[in-house]
Amino acid sequence: QVQLVESGGGLVQAGGSLRLSCAASGSALTMNAMGWYRQAPGKQRELVAAITSGGSTNYADSVKGRFTISRDNARNTAYLQMNSLKPEDTAVYYCNADVTTWGPANRKGNYWGQGTQVTVSS
Repeated sequence: QVQLVESGGGLVQAGGSLRLSCAASGSALTMNAMGWYRQAPGKQRELVAAITSGGSTNYADSVKGRFTISRDNARNTAYLQMNSLKPEDTAVYYCNADVTTWGPANRKGNYWGQGTQVTVSS
């Protein structure tokens, strides 16, 4: 139904910055609450940051003060600005979103992006 397309991952040195983007495909849709998760090898997938449809945000303690989640509703896109990156931030980052698709039947669903690799070198 809905595809979340992630971009912006890559290799960066410690202290650097990256901005991840998550764009929802389709036109007749609205992104509701969304979040960024990450999973490092041997670790559980964890919530990094979340944002509600109203703009309220929530961050993991490990990234608070360094990462900023935001959204552009007109473009059905969410972002994760990552500053002061550390090697321990290395992980696959996944976008997750609750999305309403509009049509004969308005439907809500939860979707995951394909994941984008973020590697922070020391």
